[in-house]
Amino acid sequence: MFILISIKKRLLILFVLFFLICGLGAYSKIFYTKTSTVVTDENLTEFLKLKIQEIFDTRNKSLLNQNNNILKKLYNRENKTGIWAYEHAFKKMKYLHQWSNKQGVEFKNIDSQIILRRIKKKQDRFSLTLLVSTKYQYTYIDSQKKYNSFRIGTYHVLDLIPQEDRLVIAKEWYRDPFADSLHLNKSKNNRVKEKILSKEAKDLSKLNPRRLKALEYLNQYCGAANPPDKGFKYNNKYRNYNYQGGDCANFASQVLYEGGKFKKNSIWNYSRGSGSKAWVNAHSFNRYMIYSNRASKIAHGNYEQILKDSYKLLPGDYIGYEKKGKVVHISVISGFDSKGYALVNCHNADRYRVPWDLGWSDRGIKFWLVRVHY
Repeated sequence: MFILISIKKRLLILFVLFFLICGLGAYSKIFYTKTSTVVTDENLTEFLKLKIQEIFDTRNKSLLNQNNNILKKLYNRENKTGIWAYEHAFKKMKYLHQWSNKQGVEFKNIDSQIILRRIKKKQDRFSLTLLVSTKYQYTYIDSQKKYNSFRIGTYHVLDLIPQEDRLVIAKEWYRDPFADSLHLNKSKNNRVKEKILSKEAKDLSKLNPRRLKALEYLNQYCGAANPPDKGFKYNNKYRNYNYQGGDCANFASQVLYEGGKFKKNSIWNYSRGSGSKAWVNAHSFNRYMIYSNRASKIAHGNYEQILKDSYKLLPGDYIGYEKKGKVVHISVISGFDSKGYALVNCHNADRYRVPWDLGWSDRGIKFWLVRVHY
């Protein structure tokens, strides 16, 4: 949540002031141009922060409680972009509960910490750029007192417009970590659930020093998914490839080099601000690691086929996510939850200690479980 001074009377005054400004067409007194970065009155900026936090809090509660009636009210459903944003949120709500049923867990809380990076004025709306770090808490249905948590980081472009007595979402774009798996196959849920619930927590007391160093680096640079004390940052020694196809393999390579102390070579290399194909491309990274004998395959197949083998993974190992015969994403194992279920960290979308299949459960997706030889 925003760290703000929140006074109810002041908020009410700001709310009235905002709509008076809208009604009088006085935007020009607040913004230099229609598309420039806002130079705003501090009170208006504070007001917008409060309203954004309120929207995200309400949406999180709607997702948690499957309350579609409240969810609908957050969107302007009179235009296509608002409808698309609502429909995606609705699919996400259904997926989260389908996944929790498959997993044998109950989500207990969803809380978003938001950093407002930029505000622009576009005709009748505010266009906002946000960094959002969302913490999810869950318990297993047979051990309600053992709380587990993970964080997901997203970068949003969000348009808000006045509607009646509130602000609503007119458009929203972000790289959603759930987007690849919004249609879970429920046919085998009970069998999977029984298998997961039968497991216990893992003992990680005997990890070798190189794995521990890799884990330290892995947890330091998860970007928007990091806990707040880590600063929501990537390592600025390396180029961010998120806008050039993805940064997941680049991050995994950093973990192995900076933390795991694997040596660079002519094939797997980063120098002068650029990485080789085996360093930055997920499919090439996986092929290189296995064929160089720096790693070996534990298992390969769909979710049901490799679930049992997933419990063999250790922190510092990795998972390759395959679509249509090509590995499109790499996540590195960062630990285990209270049932020994593997958790992963990665970039694009940023994840911190997230259950390894969350967002990757569709039929057609295959998994490479890979042991790294530290």
